[in-house]
Amino acid sequence: MALQQIALFAFDDEPVAKPAQPAGEKPEQKTVVPEKPVLQKPEPEKIKIKSDNKKATRGRISLKEKESGADLIEIPEDDVLFEKKYYAIGIVANMFKVNQSLLRYWENEFDILKPRKNGKGDRLFRPEDIKNLKLIYHLLRERKYTLEGAKDFLKQNKRADEKFALIESLKKLKGFLHELKADL
Repeated sequence: MALQQIALFAFDDEPVAKPAQPAGEKPEQKTVVPEKPVLQKPEPEKIKIKSDNKKATRGRISLKEKESGADLIEIPEDDVLFEKKYYAIGIVANMFKVNQSLLRYWENEFDILKPRKNGKGDRLFRPEDIKNLKLIYHLLRERKYTLEGAKDFLKQNKRADEKFALIESLKKLKGFLHELKADL
């Protein structure tokens, strides 16, 4: 008995080919195999091209997006912040919208960050540490200092935190004045 190739699958809507019968052989008894319905592949969705023709950045954030994200940090007011003695690293990371690993890295790089650690080794940030983190975040993300530049700035300007507090209060005043102007 000669081996025959049987084509049972249809690809790309081609008709199913019947096996060729060699010349001079008797046809064997045919077994009827019920045809399986061919599943229609849904048409692939076409990739939508953005109207602004924005180039893919492979996960990188543009400077404009970083600047707009700097305003989105959610640090509570001082009255609310100082109600608790300690904040876990996850809560602090959510406040600044950064990864926990970045906070651990900043802890190693900057001497002013000294979070407490419990017996398990978990980092617990005091409200003073959060204020220092806010200053570091401002230097690195808003004013675009390098790590070395931010370290030098903090070493040379011992009253940098006071200046930063003044800048923050002026920003609040500016926001209030803009709201007042919009209401007029």
